Amino acid sequence: MFCYQCEQTARSADSLGCASARGNCGKDATTSDLQDLLIHEVKGLAVHARRARELGSPQREAGQFMLYALFTTLTNVNFNPARFTQLINQANQLRDTVQAACEQAGGAALEPLAGAAAFVPASDIEALLAQAPEAAITAGIEQLGEDVIGLRALVLYGLKGVAAYAHHARMLGQESDEVYAEMERLLAFLADEPSDAGQLVNEALAVGQLNLQVMALLDAGNTGRFGHPQPGQVRTTPVVGKAILVSGHDLVDLEALLEATQDQGIHVYTHGEMLPAHSYPELKKHPHLIGNYGGAWQDQQSEFAAFPGPVLMTSNCIIEPQPAYRQRIFTSGPVGWPGVRHIENHDYSTLIAAARALPGFKDEPAAQHITTGFGRDAVLGVADQVIDAVKAGAIKHFFLVGGCDGAAPGRNYYSDFVEQTPQDTVVLTLGCAKYRFNQQDHGAIGTIPRLLDMGQCNDSYSAIKVAAALAEAFDCELNELPLSMVLSWFEQKAAAVLLTLLALGVRNIRLGPTLPAFITPPVLAKLVEAFNIQPLTTPEADLAAALQGKVA
Repeated sequence: MFCYQCEQTARSADSLGCASARGNCGKDATTSDLQDLLIHEVKGLAVHARRARELGSPQREAGQFMLYALFTTLTNVNFNPARFTQLINQANQLRDTVQAACEQAGGAALEPLAGAAAFVPASDIEALLAQAPEAAITAGIEQLGEDVIGLRALVLYGLKGVAAYAHHARMLGQESDEVYAEMERLLAFLADEPSDAGQLVNEALAVGQLNLQVMALLDAGNTGRFGHPQPGQVRTTPVVGKAILVSGHDLVDLEALLEATQDQGIHVYTHGEMLPAHSYPELKKHPHLIGNYGGAWQDQQSEFAAFPGPVLMTSNCIIEPQPAYRQRIFTSGPVGWPGVRHIENHDYSTLIAAARALPGFKDEPAAQHITTGFGRDAVLGVADQVIDAVKAGAIKHFFLVGGCDGAAPGRNYYSDFVEQTPQDTVVLTLGCAKYRFNQQDHGAIGTIPRLLDMGQCNDSYSAIKVAAALAEAFDCELNELPLSMVLSWFEQKAAAVLLTLLALGVRNIRLGPTLPAFITPPVLAKLVEAFNIQPLTTPEADLAAALQGKVA
């Protein structure tokens, strides 16, 4: 295996990337190789789907499958090799269906396809794994070099993030043929094994533009179904009673569970990126959505072990379940782990039975709370106050400090940075990185809290819209705002959001705690030249540099 798609990848003086029998995320070599083969199949499927679309026969089922399949290959999503074998076979069958549609639409004159579009997976696992080198992310590195391979990876990993957001949007009833067409085009571009660095950079920015469109769909899905987030306090200490814990990102799964447990005498707690659920009117109307338990995803092994009820892991961020809770964790959607029970079609009967059988919380400590819910509707609702405060000098600067958290050393940078921000500055945050500092009292500027939690990484669109609205209000360019972005990346959703910011022309982003291993020094130099992306140094130095900017 070889994998370097996330921030936790192995790093040494000699090499970058996980290349042993087991990656740092816990993914074994078999699963890693099967994921590579599935991605290879998806590229080939995209070639056929694009041809079908050009022939006037678009295949929506192929687009839907591509979203789901790519989502399963994100970091910390699915570790079940049996599931990937099934998906590879499913991709092959779907490709045959799309090819038949092409033949029906185009007649017998179609040119035969090659490469990924002609790949035929072996029928047994050993022969299938023998095909893995053909599909490896590093295939062709000896001829093309690390820079081109790294840029291909940037496009692919960005597309994985786009696929995840698009799958979330689809679960909310939001999908677009335009999105499917662009996904097909970009995946077919990768299937053609491009080698021009300039073209690869341009297509990476195209991924960012696509992601902006997809995040708008996701935002419309969330707010259309659950209402606009409203600021409010969320209890972070438990209540006596039976309990279920929900982690991951999928609000649709949470909604279905809340409906299934209505009047069952079971409290539902959120964990990790599910915290913002408490701000949506249609979710918080359920009184048994009682509070948030624990912090970010990387702490789940200790927090799940201590939780006295079953755990539902939705969409992503699973870590190897420990013996203390392996028998009471369930997965749904694209998530999977060998031997862990998987829930299909929102049938929570077994999960609810486990909640009744387990002890739940016996003690109830004094209530503690944190605040969330500052989506774009809430922030822009007080835009006049914000603008007046800036013009009066009460607010000197805005910081967007957010993104993915992780367990690697160096991530205390973000809490140290926020702690040192001056009292006349406002911190916007989203993603699970906020757990580094969201329980601290940061005070307020007039009626405006200094820390505004804007939600999940899935809510990045809100932050972009707020920044755009401020730029319009001050009649300036986005890069002229008194706004500094200090971002923590971890996996492929973050890569997609970063590409979106670059596609929008955002400059001077500080990115860490380490830079992606697939971004080679020459490629980084190009990004620095074009966008002035800056690796983190120290909180003190980066804060001082950011505050040198002018107030609009």
